[in-house]
Amino acid sequence: TASPLASGHVGTLKFERHGQHGQPVILIPGLQGGPWVWQDTIADLERHHVVYAVTLAGFDGMPAPANRSDLMGQASASLLRLIDEQHIERPVLVGHSLGGTLALRFAGEHPQRIAGVVAVDGLPVFPGLDQVDPAQRQAIAAAGAAKMANLDQAQFAAYAETYMRHVGVIDPALASRYAPLNARSDIAASAAYAGEVLAADYRPGLAAAKLPILELMPFNAADAAASPELADEAAKLALYRRLLESAPQARVQAIAPTRHYLMLDQPAAFRAALNAFLSHL
Repeated sequence: TASPLASGHVGTLKFERHGQHGQPVILIPGLQGGPWVWQDTIADLERHHVVYAVTLAGFDGMPAPANRSDLMGQASASLLRLIDEQHIERPVLVGHSLGGTLALRFAGEHPQRIAGVVAVDGLPVFPGLDQVDPAQRQAIAAAGAAKMANLDQAQFAAYAETYMRHVGVIDPALASRYAPLNARSDIAASAAYAGEVLAADYRPGLAAAKLPILELMPFNAADAAASPELADEAAKLALYRRLLESAPQARVQAIAPTRHYLMLDQPAAFRAALNAFLSHL
């Protein structure tokens, strides 16, 4: 992609702006992500949209936030400041994973400020933890965060590689290319964000999100043995629809075969789905 036309910091976010005109789009990466997640997307969108690619504090070489509590709240407030200070007129939020979860939370908090949300395998509550009571979810989240926080740099890099190979993408070459980029993030901040997302349940707020929401769901039949309850696409679609049922205009679309980073596994299918959503607004 071309170098950004502008860049800066707002709250706990770094942003870069691409494109001169058209419906604005804000791209939010997931845990440990940076604008590199969206390189193809930016190149495609910047011809017809003003694109803001943000990075959350602590990710992709950015310093960790000074205040480690309520990182998702800080990120949401920073998004609102970005929209205000850059005079962004009702953007579409496109978020991957944690970024999708953040976009859905924001849609519930400030529906009048945005035109729509595309969540790329990011949900208002972590699948599997949707059925447990809040105290239990907090305990699971705290244990998960502590486990990550205790990794040293070499272990963190190895974790990133394993994750990308088995959960992130289908192609091992893609995994090897992108894992080191994930490993550039701050370990303690990554753990804190992960803990917050595991503990969160933003479903009640989604009732206020009266705007178009598209959830893009990855499905890879070869992985189905790992989670038999999601062994077919229809079962997984039913789960995702249930987790989003409090959002009045949410719909779920599967893109297969893909894993968690579906825009890296199937860039053309992802672009087609995103552009169709944008053109229908």
